Amino acid sequence: MREAGNGAAPAVRVTEIFRSIQGESTWTGLPCTFVRLTGCPLRCVWCDTAYAFRGGTKMTVEEVVEAVRRFGGSLVEITGGEPLAQPGAAELAAQLLEAGCTVLVETSGAVDVGGLDPRVHRIMDLKCPGSGEERRNLWSNLDLLTERDEVKFVVAGLEDFEWAASAIRRHGLDARVEAGALGALLVSPVWGLREMEELAQAVLASGLPVRFQTQLHKHIWGPDRAGV
Repeated sequence: MREAGNGAAPAVRVTEIFRSIQGESTWTGLPCTFVRLTGCPLRCVWCDTAYAFRGGTKMTVEEVVEAVRRFGGSLVEITGGEPLAQPGAAELAAQLLEAGCTVLVETSGAVDVGGLDPRVHRIMDLKCPGSGEERRNLWSNLDLLTERDEVKFVVAGLEDFEWAASAIRRHGLDARVEAGALGALLVSPVWGLREMEELAQAVLASGLPVRFQTQLHKHIWGPDRAGV
């Protein structure tokens, strides 16, 4: 995607590129290169990456792809912030795919995901009430998701999980997972949540086909580091 009218090379603003262990989603545990783009229109109360809201370094898409290549490995996640707030994010994903990478895009669900290459694995975070950003959910995104994609609910407590369970049933996401038409449903407690046992019991009692996950990278390196 090129800037209109000037023929400039596609570019993105990057907070950091680093190698780590994938800490969330069905890809948990795999070595992964992360490209964290700068900026986010949301302000979730539990956000752990506020340092990515501003600043960053402008890089051409080609420069980012070359930086990823130097790390080695084929699994790459584009994250943020909210990566899809940048017009160049879709072009970055496409060029990483052409370079032979498996590409994950972690998105808030508040921005249209339809512009991404269909080979991308979209991990879409629906905002529960506890985030303070429930109103930003773009529900039409759900119609665009496929068996390659995953829906994540970050929950700040049992009330958030009850909201998530209701949303799953209301939109038929459980049926889509069971039919193989959606990759996974993820329930991720906010780091440090004290109701972990109660939340796990609620997941079991719900009977929903959800994956209960914690943030593996924080168990390894602590809450203030994302990797090596």
